[in-house]
Amino acid sequence: MANHKSALKRVRANEKKRDRNRYQHKTTRNAIRDLRKSEDKGEVEKRMPEVFSMIDKLAKKNIIHRNKAANLKSSLNRHLNEMA
Repeated sequence: MANHKSALKRVRANEKKRDRNRYQHKTTRNAIRDLRKSEDKGEVEKRMPEVFSMIDKLAKKNIIHRNKAANLKSSLNRHLNEMA
């Protein structure tokens, strides 16, 4: 366990950051899942910028790798283009 006051503070801060990152990551994954499930092209087009923004924020904060963010956005675009 931590021996210094600053180390204890760092443990608390890291725990808060971890919880926040996990929440944001899970929320984004759910949004991506809902977008992929959706059959309505208009709805997908409307929600696409919101989901892309969420993905970009995760990549910016290094919660996910920037290449993974690019791959996710690409696959979502491909999903949109394949819709009739």
